[in-house]
Amino acid sequence: MTHPSHHLNFGMNPDHARNSLSNCGIRQPKYGDRKVHHMHMRKKGINTLINIMSRLGQDDPTPSRINHNERLEFLGDAVVEFLTSVHLYYLFPSLEEGGLATYRTAIVQNQHLAMLAKKLELDRFMLYAHGPDLCRESDLRHAMANCFEALIGAVYLEGSLEEAKQLFGRLLFNDKDLREVWLNYPLHPLQLQESNSDRQLIETSPVLQKLTEFEDAIGVIFTHVRLLARAFTLRTVGFNHLTLGHNQRMEFLGDSIMQLVATEYLFIHFPDHHEGHLTLLRSSLVNNRTQAKVAEELGMQEFAITNDKTKRPVALRTKTLADLLESFIASLYIDKDLEYVHTFMNVCFFPRLKEFILNQDWNDPKSQLQQCCLTLRTEGKEPDIPLYKTLQTVGPSHARTYTVAVYFKGERIGCGKGPSIQQAEMCAAMDALEKYNFPQMAHQKRFIERKYRQELKEMRWEREHQEKDLDDTEDMRK
Repeated sequence: MTHPSHHLNFGMNPDHARNSLSNCGIRQPKYGDRKVHHMHMRKKGINTLINIMSRLGQDDPTPSRINHNERLEFLGDAVVEFLTSVHLYYLFPSLEEGGLATYRTAIVQNQHLAMLAKKLELDRFMLYAHGPDLCRESDLRHAMANCFEALIGAVYLEGSLEEAKQLFGRLLFNDKDLREVWLNYPLHPLQLQESNSDRQLIETSPVLQKLTEFEDAIGVIFTHVRLLARAFTLRTVGFNHLTLGHNQRMEFLGDSIMQLVATEYLFIHFPDHHEGHLTLLRSSLVNNRTQAKVAEELGMQEFAITNDKTKRPVALRTKTLADLLESFIASLYIDKDLEYVHTFMNVCFFPRLKEFILNQDWNDPKSQLQQCCLTLRTEGKEPDIPLYKTLQTVGPSHARTYTVAVYFKGERIGCGKGPSIQQAEMCAAMDALEKYNFPQMAHQKRFIERKYRQELKEMRWEREHQEKDLDDTEDMRK
């Protein structure tokens, strides 16, 4: 219930006294180091960002010293999105991904959450400063929506997912019959066809027989193996009675599941990070590049079900590989439960966080370049920002290659190519960061080197050994 504007030493009415003292009274001195007073409150500035984002996660769950509700709001947002996605997925088995996304947006948008908060009269219990910020109705409703998300996050942490689900369901529907429909959704159509298990179909299906190799590789035996087959069925494959469709709907569900599991892990193990910092870390974990890398390491591309009759190995795009992994996560959740997904991500995703933090991969190249350029601004003048220009577009419409250059203060500092303009801009920014001597980049590297000298040595040693093992494996194959 504590809004970020609220100070712990003041309530609603004493706020007026504080305003009077601040504006008219004698200045109240604060003794001691100024940093101590703002250690867990300040979240702006490039130095604060680098300092906080350089901290590694705690091994054990650790309580946070940040006293307002922004972190809980970050968790609650993921819980609300997860609950909405799961219920919509099961209740509308024939609705495509676009329709599900439209319905979810309508439920999780702030305008609707503020209405649910009004049912609980959260505005009567919220703690916030009596300043001008929340005097407007629109601002107060936005704060109420955030408070509602924080409440759902708190219920999830203190109770369980089931309690958060029951509370959300009760607030969504006043009508008892509608609430029962929402809370007691049916099983997946593939589970309804074979209530106990469909593994007896493996004997007669070459597709399912091949998927048992993947099950052996990951150490998970599916009760309904057709769910796994559906997760690996690409959109290009037509309707068939084995999978009853492709994996696009599963991808929609898998994304929400990964967001929830990653959010909970970051909330528990990174207690000093504010909401924005946690979002940066989550973006480095749950993105196409990381997901595609994990999918490739698990060999998912070999089990993808396509409409290619030649059965040759197909090189899949990064986005397609990432979609495969999200669909697999959804199939794992549907067939097993959330605990299996937690274990999978504990093994395949969360250990990568240390590498992301030490290499500062939590920021994409374009954002990093912009920060470096802003640090070079001249005092009293408008800051110069990097400008991107498309130099060349070649290839047919379905396989274009774009060439983009990035300019800073009229000088070309980098160039890159990619299958999309965004990808080419990222490559250009990466090229600029490598070639142009930015003082900020040098400072960040020195900062990390001093702080984690031993960890960086160990990481480089591990990488060298992995590369050596890969070379040895390739030599043995030859």
